[in-house]
Amino acid sequence: MDTARSEPDSAGAPAVPPLESLSALLGGRSAAVDTTLPPVAFVGTWLVTGESVAAATAAALVTGAAVAGWRLHRGARPRAVLVGLLMVGVAAVIVLRTGRAADFFLVQLATNAASALAWVVSITIRWPLLGVVVGGVLGQRTRWRRDPALLRAYSRGSWVWVGQYLVRVTVFTPLWMAGQVVALGVARVALTWPLIAACLAVSWWVLRRSLPEDHPGLRHPAPAA
Repeated sequence: MDTARSEPDSAGAPAVPPLESLSALLGGRSAAVDTTLPPVAFVGTWLVTGESVAAATAAALVTGAAVAGWRLHRGARPRAVLVGLLMVGVAAVIVLRTGRAADFFLVQLATNAASALAWVVSITIRWPLLGVVVGGVLGQRTRWRRDPALLRAYSRGSWVWVGQYLVRVTVFTPLWMAGQVVALGVARVALTWPLIAACLAVSWWVLRRSLPEDHPGLRHPAPAA
């Protein structure tokens, strides 16, 4: 298979390795790290100010705005930047309304639970989201679905992503229920880029192992005979 090489495609343009493309689509390492800065600012300020929710929320919002401005300056996609800033804003509204510091992480918990469900549904209806994402990056649209081997491989690989979200839900839920703000902040950092990197690597391995030896690779869907 040519899935691990970056060779020119039939049109002469360099093909993009699926693993790197997926990582880039998710925003890359810097974006994943950037998303942890507002929670870190929230927890740090909460501790320094004697557990002031208002001060911690203000610090998170200022940090989120600064990160958004920096990412836009660096050429990040405006939609991705605005989504990240919106998440911080929603978390701020929730925690200010409840007054419970741990609720700052409620959005993270809810989005991971929803993501796990969405990926399970996509596998069930035979539209695995890993295939949708990689197929979109490679410009294949839905051609990959006409290849039974690719469809099966993407379905198996998508289960790895379900596991990623479930790991976060499993860790965040008891910490949130117990009001463990510092532990939530640590978990938020530990389960962002490191977990995403592991998920990319494992799902890539699953894809490669799931395809037959004679399969032309992810860039070349083979329609069913």
